Amino acid sequence: MTTEVLIVALLFLFAINTPIAIAIGVASVLAVLIQGDFNLMMVVQRMFGGTDSFHLMAVPLFMFTGTIMEAGGISRRIIDFANALVGWLPGGLAAVTIVSAMFFAGISGSAAADAAAVGAILIPAMKKSGYESDFAAAVQASGGSIGVIIPPSIPMIIFGFLTGASIGRLFAAGILPGILIGVSLIGIATFISWQKGYSATLSFSVKELWRTFKRSLLAMGAPAIILGGILFGIFTATESAAIAVVYGLIVGMFVYRKIKVKDLLPLFINGSVTSAIVMFIIATASVFSWIAAIEDIPAQLAGTLLGLSDNPIILLLLINMVLLIAGTFVETTAALILLVPMITAMLPSLGIDLIQLGVIVVTNLAIGMLTPPMGICLIVSCSISNDSIAAISKRILPFLGILIVDLLIITFYSPITMWLSDLLVK
Repeated sequence: MTTEVLIVALLFLFAINTPIAIAIGVASVLAVLIQGDFNLMMVVQRMFGGTDSFHLMAVPLFMFTGTIMEAGGISRRIIDFANALVGWLPGGLAAVTIVSAMFFAGISGSAAADAAAVGAILIPAMKKSGYESDFAAAVQASGGSIGVIIPPSIPMIIFGFLTGASIGRLFAAGILPGILIGVSLIGIATFISWQKGYSATLSFSVKELWRTFKRSLLAMGAPAIILGGILFGIFTATESAAIAVVYGLIVGMFVYRKIKVKDLLPLFINGSVTSAIVMFIIATASVFSWIAAIEDIPAQLAGTLLGLSDNPIILLLLINMVLLIAGTFVETTAALILLVPMITAMLPSLGIDLIQLGVIVVTNLAIGMLTPPMGICLIVSCSISNDSIAAISKRILPFLGILIVDLLIITFYSPITMWLSDLLVK
């Protein structure tokens, strides 16, 4: 009875558009009341316990780093370098948007922050240059999804927290898939731009490339510090996030001088609110996971999938399908906490490493960020371009198609995830 109440209540609350954290929390409380063996104080204890983790401290710190980097003028310098790098391609601004998103992904760890920071500059620039508004938004949304694949990645941190997988190895495993996805998205965006007759922004110039690279060197320092420190064992993901915050403040306040003392309080408030939303989802989802574990729901669901086939290829395709559907309707953090226990229960039958499974899970949920109704990158891009979700959803289809191809490569060709992970992090 408890399982039925938990699942039916959750689906009903999702259907009536209840905020994710509230829906999960209410469904969990109802299940506790129906179960009868626990009091509500245990819900509060589980919420606190679900967020009381050294690893999870990295989540608000990386989100705050993205806020600081955006306010500190770092986004503009990254975009200028990206323009010199790929702006000579047909539809140069579209390629610049995706490359900028790839660079910014190495700072923020958040797809929403990635889409907002880059999109606020490049969507208006594309529209001004004659790009169709919904195409500009679709390009930005697809590029923003890379924000959770190229490290540092907040979903990878959460996956590591849930499974005990090495966050350093997860970060290393995400580098090549992130580059693959970025290059393939640039290819699609360039092909469509060529068909539409969108022009390059400038001619290729080694001199301009070198000038913008030198100008963006400090901006690139953040991902170098974050990834280098983690991959070479100098500090943990949480420590690197704290160092990135300090680095961003120093660069933004004393080098670029874009952040003033009076700007600090609004930045702290903005970062705190954004982080609180994610941590509240983690807290309520922890209660849900606790009840699900008591009721043995992950094992039951895993058993259902295993009952359909014992072929690892079929099982991986089924898992991808479940994750793609879940990513369409459920926020990424909640989807991780709700589904990862079920998926890891199937790991012995899949014939792959836990690290590769983590990248597969995160890539699936990144694709979900491009699909309505819960596609956060889609929503952010819509808010900047003032287009409807329906209009952008049509333009996103070619990008979704290539992302599905990339997902299949990541799923069935293990060296793309495991080579760097095994090489850099023992």
